[in-house]
Amino acid sequence: MLFHFSNRFPQLNAFWDKYLPFQKRMDVPAKTILLEEGKISQNYIFIEKGCVRLFFNNNGEEKTVQFFFENEGVTSFDSFVNNIPSQCAIETIEPAVIYMLPKQYAIQMIEELMLERDFAQMMLQMFALRQTHYVNEFISFIRDTPEQRYQNLLKERPHIVQRVPQHYIASYLGVTTVHLSRIKSKIAKGKTHF
Repeated sequence: MLFHFSNRFPQLNAFWDKYLPFQKRMDVPAKTILLEEGKISQNYIFIEKGCVRLFFNNNGEEKTVQFFFENEGVTSFDSFVNNIPSQCAIETIEPAVIYMLPKQYAIQMIEELMLERDFAQMMLQMFALRQTHYVNEFISFIRDTPEQRYQNLLKERPHIVQRVPQHYIASYLGVTTVHLSRIKSKIAKGKTHF
């Protein structure tokens, strides 16, 4: 949400530095739950190293919503802002180094930053980028076949295919791992029209 934008807005480094002491640095193993589904999000999470996923439970089956990597931030935004139970859980996929900034300090920092020139514009740009991403994901899920979504993943975000275990990718695409294997096999054989 904020710290991963410090590279683009070096004039705000004093604020990033001011709030570093309030962050808790954690080395966590893979499969560590950082936020439980149904709990209220109390932290903004910045990923220094590793991969994290956002997911929810659907009648005993986990459905992956999104992946996050180095220099990205994640929280259950609706829960964080509105103080309501999160619809999703957040879990590490790989061993990770993360920073947790408690909500009170994140809000305090935003209030201070709102007084800075261009900060409101930066926040609007950031929210627009995130919103556009999610709208595109939603449209793709309705419009495209799982095969097309996998092809898009290979083309637009190959790092996900390279780093994320196949069962999470299958869940993200809305298919079984068997179906994903078939898709990959067809692509490997050069049959790109499904």
